Amino acid sequence: MRNHALTFVLCAILALLPSGPLRADVALTKIEPLTIATDNDATMFTVEIADTDMTRERGLMFRQRLPENHGMLFDFGDPRPVSMWMKNTYIPLDMLFIRTDGTIAYIAENTVPKSLDTIGITEPVRAVLELPAGTARKKDIHSGNVVYHRIFNNAEEPGAPSP
Repeated sequence: MRNHALTFVLCAILALLPSGPLRADVALTKIEPLTIATDNDATMFTVEIADTDMTRERGLMFRQRLPENHGMLFDFGDPRPVSMWMKNTYIPLDMLFIRTDGTIAYIAENTVPKSLDTIGITEPVRAVLELPAGTARKKDIHSGNVVYHRIFNNAEEPGAPSP
């Protein structure tokens, strides 16, 4: 009897999960904190990590919204010139191109949903952070600011005492 109840609960949970390719993305998505320090403030974000070919390719495509202070961090591992596009992305975004030390090299603000135009930088970067459009302007984020996250080996928050 106990095994039947467990089987029923597992089937009910699986029925609630999205089907098809999205299901694999949901299962593999990592959620982590990230902080951006500006000249006058620091803001913490909750970001999904896109660090595999599959998650980077999917990105934020087909999403209908992205909550404030949330985003997606595309980790490319080794620094490289990066180009992104908005194909099948339904929401406008700010894209922050980030060097290996966590400094922001370039910001593409308010990108156009579903556009096939490439958005990129020739300077090698480690990552791209996608945030809801308008975030960079609202939070006064600009090139030269520092992004704090484990991939930049600077995960301690600004001003935090060292161990």
